Amino acid sequence: MQEVRLTVRPASLADVRSVVELRLANAEAHLALDPGSYRVPQREAVVRHFTAMLADEPRRDAVLVAETREGRVVGMVEVLRHPDPPEHQILRPEPSAQVHTVVLPDVGGCGVGAALLEAAERWATDRGITYLSAGIHPSC
Repeated sequence: MQEVRLTVRPASLADVRSVVELRLANAEAHLALDPGSYRVPQREAVVRHFTAMLADEPRRDAVLVAETREGRVVGMVEVLRHPDPPEHQILRPEPSAQVHTVVLPDVGGCGVGAALLEAAERWATDRGITYLSAGIHPSC
């Protein structure tokens, strides 16, 4: 596949519709893989989540979108910070976050996911986050 020319940028409230569609399409794809582990969330809940997240200033977490030169959002990465351990625990705080990526199937293999992860790493590094993880749930 050919690499797609795109821009990765922070999502805004104007992107809520696009990121909701990405989340729901990703949920449908995961549900088809393993209905025992995945579900399709209610659209209204996803709209509320992203509306609240993108209206929050300054943002604790991030949603970055990959957009083609034509203005089509073709992927996103959500970076969700983990809370520090409570003061009574012995673990030292390690700034960390989990990433969730979604790329539209028609641009898979074109470098969109790599660009999103690179942007997520830059965002995290700029905020002192030293550890990123991605939850992968293989079906048995």
